[in-house]
Amino acid sequence: MKSEKITIGKKYPLKGLLTIPSTGNAPYPAVVLVQGSGSTDMDEKIYKIRPFKDIAEGLAKHGVAAIRYDKRTFTHAKKLFKDVGKDLTVKEETIEDAIFAADLLRKDPRIDPNKIFIIGHSLGGMLAPRIDAEGGNFAGLVLLAGSPRRLEEIMKEQQTEALKTLKFPLKWIVKKQIDKLAPKLENIYSLTDEEAKAVNFGRGMTVYYFKDMGIKTGADYLAESTKPVFVLHPENDLQVSLEKDFGKYKEILKDNPNATLKVYEGLNHAFMPALYNDISKALKEFKVARHVEEEVIFDIAEWVKVNG
Repeated sequence: MKSEKITIGKKYPLKGLLTIPSTGNAPYPAVVLVQGSGSTDMDEKIYKIRPFKDIAEGLAKHGVAAIRYDKRTFTHAKKLFKDVGKDLTVKEETIEDAIFAADLLRKDPRIDPNKIFIIGHSLGGMLAPRIDAEGGNFAGLVLLAGSPRRLEEIMKEQQTEALKTLKFPLKWIVKKQIDKLAPKLENIYSLTDEEAKAVNFGRGMTVYYFKDMGIKTGADYLAESTKPVFVLHPENDLQVSLEKDFGKYKEILKDNPNATLKVYEGLNHAFMPALYNDISKALKEFKVARHVEEEVIFDIAEWVKVNG
């Protein structure tokens, strides 16, 4: 394989890599990799792990090209918040750049324009159906540890579970933070857009960010489509729920003949062998250098080639 430097976007140019297989014959099927929440680089680096680097290079060994790039909030946070401010949504943060990446692939003669897929991880998995509908126009969707539920619902659940594992005084401090933020997310869908933009949530966001994302969820987009979808869920995921998230995906996709769903035993949110079963130690999972399980990469590659 070989990785070539590319740039995504013009107003907010992002560094990226296009990984091309060295086996097989062009034009190749390809994927766009979309990160989870937070300001992450093209490898989706978290402490000592780089899941997107593993996936991109792993897929190339199986004849599938991949494009990955730094997130807009990783490279241009100050400019983005200055330009957009309280109007910030996932469209400016994530969606536009994923569509730019797909368009770049379609212009490359080594890539089959009819076999371009999206791989979304975590928040990226939640957004993948919307990205597809709003201009991505992918051949299919791969959802890694995503959720069809609303983001604020998942956040509340994570905070509640984490609170159970803490001891005083940390428990008291965290509870005060939760009690301060939770009311801001109540009844946000009864607010006008301007009212939602007036409620500061922190980290440069207003509750409008959540309202925009939650008005029409990934579940709603999936229900309207019969495109090929591959839902992968790690059994030991501490961020999303096997019962509530994977279970809901099964319900939503039960009438889609092109849907594939699979649970991976013993893996964590990054599809690496799990070390803990404690949400308060979720970040510690990523402080030990490991790699995405080969079975996951192989399954994605085979699925892409069958559905391309």
